Amino acid sequence: MLHTMSTTPEPAAERSAAKVNEEIRALWFRSGGTLNMDERREYQRLVLEWASASPRPTQAA
Repeated sequence: MLHTMSTTPEPAAERSAAKVNEEIRALWFRSGGTLNMDERREYQRLVLEWASASPRPTQAA
């Protein structure tokens, strides 16, 4: 039997902004307040995820 592997990533389950914020805080805590290059990339990815998960402010009419 032949098995194939998909080359397209599965969409990640959307997490709440609060969950992503917890991960950001944990990253900063683990790093002692100074991020190396890998941690900076992870931080940037998390901030983008947090921004997309954050509720959008509604504009007053």
